[in-house]
Amino acid sequence: MAGATPLRLAVLVSGGGRTLANLLDRIATGSLAAAIVTVVSSRADVRAVDIARTAGLPLRILPPAGRAGDEWSGDVFAACRDANANLVVMAGFLHLVKVPTDFVGRVVNIHPSLLPAFGGRGFHGLHVHRAVLDRGCTVSGCTVHLVDDEYDHGRILLQRIVPVLPDDTPESLAARVFAAECVALPAALSAFTGPLPSLKGTP
Repeated sequence: MAGATPLRLAVLVSGGGRTLANLLDRIATGSLAAAIVTVVSSRADVRAVDIARTAGLPLRILPPAGRAGDEWSGDVFAACRDANANLVVMAGFLHLVKVPTDFVGRVVNIHPSLLPAFGGRGFHGLHVHRAVLDRGCTVSGCTVHLVDDEYDHGRILLQRIVPVLPDDTPESLAARVFAAECVALPAALSAFTGPLPSLKGTP
């Protein structure tokens, strides 16, 4: 990682914050050349908020309830701009956003299946893993992809495959897939080696 220009990450969260914690660990050990410059949460009452506060990270809580989708998405990305972020990471962020022009190609999501299988609205958390088991799949995994204006739809950047075992439960499969996610997301982020200028002040 020597000589790499650190990424300035805005991390979007909605839940337990395990992916946020993993990114913090990778940054602390030097295996990911990045700084988390803001965390944006869609909920106030989740562990991800506690993780951000404990780590001393700048935090914005922007619940979408009662807001028009485009207006709320605008506020989310304005918070990213205000923090001078040059890459946005959806880390268990359970909302569809409208990606503004200046952020196209700069928003990354991690999804717990091998997209395009088991993606789209409603496919998150254990719902994904139950569907994989119900279908009788012998492999699953995770996908890091660019975000566009559809659920789990943008260009795939990286996938990691894990086996589905005969005695798997949704919980045991979820644990195996999450272990793969912990490797896949930092690896995909590290591939953003080209210049990523600041977006601060961009309309």
